[in-house]
Amino acid sequence: MLDKSTIQQLRDLPIEVVAERLGLRVNRHKSLCPFHDDHHASMTYSTSRNIYRCFACGAHGGTIDLVMRHLRKDFPDACRWLADTTNIIVEEYNPKTQNSKFDNSTSAQPTIQNSKLKIQNSFDASRYARHFEHPWLSDEARRFLFDERRLDPRVVRWCRLTSWTDRQGTHWLQTPYFDTTGKLIGIQNRNLDYQKPAKVECHPTTAHHSHPYGGGVGEEATPRFRFPYGARCSIYNLPIVAMLRPEEPLYITEGCSDCWAMLSSGHKAVAIPSATLLSKADKNLLCNLSDRLSTSFHMYPDRDAPGEQLFLQLKEVLPTLEHHQLPPTCKDFSDYYVLSEK
Repeated sequence: MLDKSTIQQLRDLPIEVVAERLGLRVNRHKSLCPFHDDHHASMTYSTSRNIYRCFACGAHGGTIDLVMRHLRKDFPDACRWLADTTNIIVEEYNPKTQNSKFDNSTSAQPTIQNSKLKIQNSFDASRYARHFEHPWLSDEARRFLFDERRLDPRVVRWCRLTSWTDRQGTHWLQTPYFDTTGKLIGIQNRNLDYQKPAKVECHPTTAHHSHPYGGGVGEEATPRFRFPYGARCSIYNLPIVAMLRPEEPLYITEGCSDCWAMLSSGHKAVAIPSATLLSKADKNLLCNLSDRLSTSFHMYPDRDAPGEQLFLQLKEVLPTLEHHQLPPTCKDFSDYYVLSEK
């Protein structure tokens, strides 16, 4: 299912960032080794070769190897886990139907295509644009957006968020990515049932247990995120750029959820999944805002090492980027926003 270029992207992710995403505390290119009873930080990281090695137990490898061994996953699942945390596209899927608003079906029918059959290299927006003409939110989507995240309904409408349910009964939130002119350039599908118990089916002779990641009984673990093949999901909420006034602040967040929270709190904001995924064109766009409008940039980095590293990487592109500190009890701006709304 994975092509060579996607696998290489995953292998090129910074090894120390991957280690920290796994919960390892990296300090001066070292951490405790999770593969034996370690008390002296035997695990070392080479940022030039992008590998890890433990000089006590001999464990070694790259980013995918580290995820496979630490989370006890096979190669495909380890790749999916890495992709989920970085918004790297690993496969195409296409919901043929949306909901009763668009046709007579009650659930969408996803099509997952074998990568060997893919001949299209660009995102075909015409296949998906109609899904966002009349956004529709399921009960699960409304609970997630309004009860859990406490978002302003005006923000949800502005972002054109919609939802659908696949044939396995998994509920998805569909987030469109538009360019500065409002043209659809990508889609992120978020699994609303991720890490929630799936329904249990019982046969006369066999009891099937639910999978912790949803996706239905007997199905593969359904990933947290999916992207249509060719989708460009780097900077999110680009249409807000056209609304910026001279010297007006723009907040940069990590991921769509934080962006929705920032918009709901009354600030203009964009989101990026990772500074390593920013294209040269994206960097030029942000720099142009600084030069043309004297835009001031602000960021509340996530309270973890990857969040701070993201800020430092963006700081190299935007020297005026201002750092704002989250309270100790909040891991990201979404937490901070929800806390302030209670």
